[in-house]
Amino acid sequence: MNKYESGYISRTLIILAVVVLLAVVFVYGLIKFTTTRKAAQVAKEDAAKTAQEPPKPVYEGQVGDVRFLFDSALDLGPVIKAETLYQQDISTTEKFIKVTIRAQNKSNTDTMPYTWDIGNIIDSEGRNFIPDNNAFQFLPRPNLCGAILKPEFEPTPCVKIYEVSKVSTHLKIEVNAVPANSSKKQEAFLDLNVQ
Repeated sequence: MNKYESGYISRTLIILAVVVLLAVVFVYGLIKFTTTRKAAQVAKEDAAKTAQEPPKPVYEGQVGDVRFLFDSALDLGPVIKAETLYQQDISTTEKFIKVTIRAQNKSNTDTMPYTWDIGNIIDSEGRNFIPDNNAFQFLPRPNLCGAILKPEFEPTPCVKIYEVSKVSTHLKIEVNAVPANSSKKQEAFLDLNVQ
């Protein structure tokens, strides 16, 4: 039998083609497996980093057409000293925090009066702290909370003083507004960076 017969050469070519095809499939599968495994490992590492990182603080938010911006939060300590003869010191066993939030109208028309405001402070444990009415005399005059906001004017400050527990951490403040096309008050929360 002659080794160069037509059947022998074609059989050799077919076997060679099958071996090459199997090698290509094996290499492709190996590359795909390695890539998928690497991608899964990177995703796992990213998820671990994200889980370790605390959420970024929120110092700006919008409710309806009113944009709220955190301005300042000052720890005044346990006593607010009188600045004039007509005032009296006020004190607490805890601390006072003076908060200034600015509001800006992002619509095309003036807001109605008293359709926006800042609300309570809430700490990481869910404790609620309302504005201190006794500290009214230490607020700026006029205090512009709820004032009419003209479209795209400079942000208007709203100032309030709160009596807050010394152990409270991760403070947030409620900001609220009544959108022009609604009668229901909507709210959002901004983080306070107390100094």
